[in-house]
Amino acid sequence: MYPELQSYVVLITGGASGLGFAAAQGFADEGATVVIADLKESDARVAALKVGEKHLGVGCDVADEKQVNALVQTVIQKFGRVDVLINCAGIADQVKPTVDQDMAHFRRLLDIHLTGTYMVTKACAPHMLKQGKGCVINISSIAGVIGLTYRNAYSAAKAGISMLTRTLGCEWAADGLRVNAIAPGYILTPLTQTLIDNGRLDKKVVERRTPMGKFGKPSHIADAMLFLASDRAEFITGVTLPVDGGYMSWGTPGDAFTE
Repeated sequence: MYPELQSYVVLITGGASGLGFAAAQGFADEGATVVIADLKESDARVAALKVGEKHLGVGCDVADEKQVNALVQTVIQKFGRVDVLINCAGIADQVKPTVDQDMAHFRRLLDIHLTGTYMVTKACAPHMLKQGKGCVINISSIAGVIGLTYRNAYSAAKAGISMLTRTLGCEWAADGLRVNAIAPGYILTPLTQTLIDNGRLDKKVVERRTPMGKFGKPSHIADAMLFLASDRAEFITGVTLPVDGGYMSWGTPGDAFTE
């Protein structure tokens, strides 16, 4: 669908599972060379092999600047370029009243989601700017736009990612480097399914609140990433694209979807 992606080198943080792995599969199917970075190198290598032999798996803690710089240097040394960066690395948050939230976890979540997005982008940017072309795609969330009670760190981090997307997208626009974000709604990943199975997330409530009446699939997010990375999105930068089945657009009291 996007032949220009065949020659691209795509770096995906948090690429061993969930939305990151869906992105890896999507770009690999288009012929791109994919570098999967994840906290555990063994997980990253296994995921890379799943999408094909030519791809690479690397271990990296995106909250550690030395590891981030080493990751990007590895990509450049092996492939000579980086064309697309997908910032997918993240951890689950604590859903607790504010007074019960752990400050160490609050800081760690911001370090990974927000600071990690910033540091990996900062490390890749000089190479993209030198090429005169590049694309960064960040993962925000509906939580970063409408806010989710009891999820302070996650909501704040995702809102920060959306604003970082706007500022960087404008800063580098004239130099050929585009920066955009995707704000997923409720996506049925293995982690989401576990929350449903454990009674921590009511599937029916989410479906009723979503105008399309269903959860999204990881492939829906990957499809949006492919578009934003392609030449068809060459005049788009600094935006956060909701992929949420209409969740954030619904403002009327009551259910958005009824069977």
